[in-house]
Amino acid sequence: MKLYFVGAGPGDPELITVKGKKHLKTADLIVYAGSLINEEILKDLDAELIDSYGLELQEITQKMIEALKQNKKVVRLHSGDPSLYGAIVEQMEILNKHNIEYEVIPGVSSVFATTAALKTQLTLKGVSESAILTRPSGETLEQDKIKQLSQMNTTLVIFLGISKIEEIVKKVDRPKNTPVAVVYKASWDQEKIIKGTLENIAQKVKKEDIKRSALIIIGEVVEKTGYRRSELYG
Repeated sequence: MKLYFVGAGPGDPELITVKGKKHLKTADLIVYAGSLINEEILKDLDAELIDSYGLELQEITQKMIEALKQNKKVVRLHSGDPSLYGAIVEQMEILNKHNIEYEVIPGVSSVFATTAALKTQLTLKGVSESAILTRPSGETLEQDKIKQLSQMNTTLVIFLGISKIEEIVKKVDRPKNTPVAVVYKASWDQEKIIKGTLENIAQKVKKEDIKRSALIIIGEVVEKTGYRRSELYG
């Protein structure tokens, strides 16, 4: 028995890996992450499809284990890459108790689709040599470290935070004219880019009525100014 955790990519059905697509085509059961997965990826597949939205962890793993015990090939399909806020380790813990093997097929994260949409780099010589990926506090996180992390003056990428963007910009300890970009549904047909600063981005996002499925990038890499030429090309 072996289960496959597969990263579906950021949304564009062509951005799932060749290996990930191969496992979907040969699966008997696919448990997928609800509306986070573009339905185009699930078209023309022979597998049984189960939307995991609203299901408890135990329910999800039980359905997968039952199928595996019937010698069915099972794929757990996560949005983006499973290693970023994918909650795969807690699923693995249950699988371990049942002596079930598993394999992780990485996917293209939404952070890379967002950067591609902005036509920039997360790391830009002379501007930011590092990137920090984080999220705001909420139901599953009692306290975040956005203020402390922002003081490191590097590229700040914030997942799961668009509904709290007003709180986030207040926590960020940087000049109010620091560039900020919000990308809604990066790589989807509905993709939308909003640019601003710490001072006005929350108002711009509110005007566009964006409340979910968006990534926030804070830092000078958004505007691509003040960088030094790379030495890669001599």
